[in-house]
Amino acid sequence: MGNIMNEKQENITFQYITEKIIVLNNKRVMLDRDLAELYGVSTKRLNEQVKRNIDRFPSDFMFQLTLQEVRLLRSHFATSKKRQGGRTYLPYVFTQEGVAMLSSVLNSKKAITVNVFIMQAFVKLREIMFENKNISERINKLESRVAHQGTTLKQIITYIDTLHEVENKPRKKIGFH
Repeated sequence: MGNIMNEKQENITFQYITEKIIVLNNKRVMLDRDLAELYGVSTKRLNEQVKRNIDRFPSDFMFQLTLQEVRLLRSHFATSKKRQGGRTYLPYVFTQEGVAMLSSVLNSKKAITVNVFIMQAFVKLREIMFENKNISERINKLESRVAHQGTTLKQIITYIDTLHEVENKPRKKIGFH
């Protein structure tokens, strides 16, 4: 996966994008401030454009975080606090579909270029997760087979042990003494 350059001439890589994708409410989403940074606009401008085109962003494309979700994010990530000059409103997050819609409302070449790259990152993440799921399923099947074979081997060993016990018992002599 290639790199694109933003106006600061920094590389935007797959890893950089995927670090910005978080899982919240079992959905992969991106924070408005991270998207604004990638698009090279202010968070305020990004949210203004979204609000002007709010009918393009249903709740499964974009939603505002609750105070509890923001606190949870603060405990995991370094986010600004209101008293330290941070934002005064709860942040918005965008699903993959919401990110796709953003390029149409921002309407710039950079937004389109960055958007394509973000979409590729979402698709690649989905592929990786699917591969991991398949690997996990195969490991589970293998473990169950080995566990079953282990039980069978224990039964065979127990049977062999009983045969050894029978062989090691002194036998009655047959015949005349």
